[in-house]
Amino acid sequence: MKIDEIDYNLPQELIAQYPLKERDKCKLLIYHRDSKKVEHKIFKDIINYLTPGDVLVFNDTKVFSARLYALKKETSAKLEILLLKKKSEKEWEALIKPAKRVKENTIIIVSDKIEVKVIKRIGEGNFLIQFNKKLTFEEIDKLGKIPLPPYIKRNLDNDIDKKYYQTIYAKKYGAVAAPTAGFHFTEKLIEKIKNKGVKIAYITLHISWGTFAPIRTDSIENHKMHSEYLIITDKNAKIINERKGKCIAVGTSVVRGLESASSNGKIFPFQGEVDTYIYPGYKFKVVDSIITNFHLPKTSLLLLVSAFIGIEKMKEIYNIAIKQKYRFYSYGDAMMII
Repeated sequence: MKIDEIDYNLPQELIAQYPLKERDKCKLLIYHRDSKKVEHKIFKDIINYLTPGDVLVFNDTKVFSARLYALKKETSAKLEILLLKKKSEKEWEALIKPAKRVKENTIIIVSDKIEVKVIKRIGEGNFLIQFNKKLTFEEIDKLGKIPLPPYIKRNLDNDIDKKYYQTIYAKKYGAVAAPTAGFHFTEKLIEKIKNKGVKIAYITLHISWGTFAPIRTDSIENHKMHSEYLIITDKNAKIINERKGKCIAVGTSVVRGLESASSNGKIFPFQGEVDTYIYPGYKFKVVDSIITNFHLPKTSLLLLVSAFIGIEKMKEIYNIAIKQKYRFYSYGDAMMII
């Protein structure tokens, strides 16, 4: 299959630049796979589409302030570091821009007391770097900025973005991209859902920057999926496996996590890297329903949605959303596929 088949045209004004202050007041498109019916609701109405015995599965990863603005020690040239993955107590895999300004042994000044040494190049713009001291995620949060995706064309506002570019149930640091389908849930809404008899389960999938990357191979089958760190505990696997109703994944990251840790329709406890690639033709083993935002063209996330409902139906629904002026991408509106 050609990647050009997973494409659509989006007016730039529909790319959400700011979050809604009331998380659960965004638009919600409901698509019924059995009847092919499309409904337009407000997100808080989602409770009407949940049934006692269902399990709602959230990703409790927490985004850290992975974007660091720094200076090259030798020349004071401005650099931007995006921390991707912690490799050891002091070493990280990172993107550095502009990459042409750095080479092996380059020293980069992050703050008065924090310096980074470039160990080696490990890819296009990717480097292995070493801090001069151990840093916790909390310490990095004080140094850096929230790594908003490139389609948000505005200055970072840490007061807003530190609050809203994070789910209310975020718990475990490690993500450089947020599980955005979860943005729309409030504590009050989750409490109502629990009171209805719906079970809540959590997995942790530390979403990497690769989630935004367009597929650059002409054939989707030739694409190599990025890996991400997944944790599913015994307790949460049991909640999912003992459900009486549907398994509803909140976000594509949860879909990837659950499908990676499943066998014969059951979830097993897991901890480690996964790179499950879901595209049309994939047979879903666990997930019955998906809550998700609207995704970029030619990405693995849009392929996952296409695998769940079919390419032509995906295009039809996205066209409906565009005509109805839905807000797209991370801070945008939501869709539930039943």
